[in-house]
Amino acid sequence: MASTKRTIAVVTGSRAEFGLLEPVMRAIDEHPRLQLKVIVAGLHLVQQTYRDVKFKIAARVPMQRAGESGYAADVRSLTRGVEGFGRVLARLRPDFVVVLGDRIEVLAAATAASVGGFRVAHIHGGDRAEGVADEAIRHAVTKLAHVHFAATAQSRRRILRLGERPEVVFNVGSPSIDGLMGIEPLFGAPPIVLVQHPIGESNAQEQRWAAQTLRAARSFRLDVFIGRPNQDPGSAGVVRGLKLKRGEGHLPRRDFARLLAGAKLIVGNSSAGLIEAAALRIPCVNIGPRQSGRERCGNVIDCDYGTTNVRLAITRALKLDLRRLRHPYGDGHAGQRIADLLARLDPPWRKCCTY
Repeated sequence: MASTKRTIAVVTGSRAEFGLLEPVMRAIDEHPRLQLKVIVAGLHLVQQTYRDVKFKIAARVPMQRAGESGYAADVRSLTRGVEGFGRVLARLRPDFVVVLGDRIEVLAAATAASVGGFRVAHIHGGDRAEGVADEAIRHAVTKLAHVHFAATAQSRRRILRLGERPEVVFNVGSPSIDGLMGIEPLFGAPPIVLVQHPIGESNAQEQRWAAQTLRAARSFRLDVFIGRPNQDPGSAGVVRGLKLKRGEGHLPRRDFARLLAGAKLIVGNSSAGLIEAAALRIPCVNIGPRQSGRERCGNVIDCDYGTTNVRLAITRALKLDLRRLRHPYGDGHAGQRIADLLARLDPPWRKCCTY
């Protein structure tokens, strides 16, 4: 007897985005009407972090290559990705292709799916992150997608203003906070968590900024956990500025969440400071323009790069009272909502703008 389950292909390209997708994958895998097919791509295959993916991997799509970085390398990776996803999707024939966020792996998968005749479901569309070029990718994926799982009410309104039909745009919350409530803090966690990503400047400039942040964090004479940056242009400079050795700074998602829950502060420019840290009521010092425009809670102190600027912001952040903090990113049940919607929605493949 033929299976009546819908096949859902979920694309993951990096350790950071997999952390957000994991509860979605789990909810799909456990849903009686859905069949999960995980596609790993991009940085997972370069950094070997696909080993953190605790689901059966249905396909792999190589994109980036070890030792290559920068904008030109990203263009070459994108073209390899579109071709690779095209072949994989033609073989798997999914009912939906699920992507999250704004990285080039997401754009490659959504492009191949849209052109190849497969419906795309996009998580975390409609967000603003003005400090990096990825915002354009996020909105491009919105126009390629057939179903939209926004993380906040404001993001849902932005998607509607892009001309998407209201009946396929849902505010489900962010899956990044699924499972955070009641998580056991890591015993003996360093008081300060430092996660600083590049914003596309030269390696020399990124190194100076990262070194200044590290100097400010360590001036409080507290232990500091230093997270490894993503592989965007300028990442080599950040690694040098943070004095990270090969293999240092990577934690599986749940271990990072427990680390953050046990900390006193997160410093840098990661969205984890604005979303996960807020859910855990952990203060955040957000440095520079990378998260400009993204919704934030009262746990965030914004500052510019520079040792003095960061040191003063840390001092302010450690004094914040977060007992009445309000969080716009949902209630921690996004994964289940997404799975339930994928099981019942049947949007047309051909799209049209509402205005």
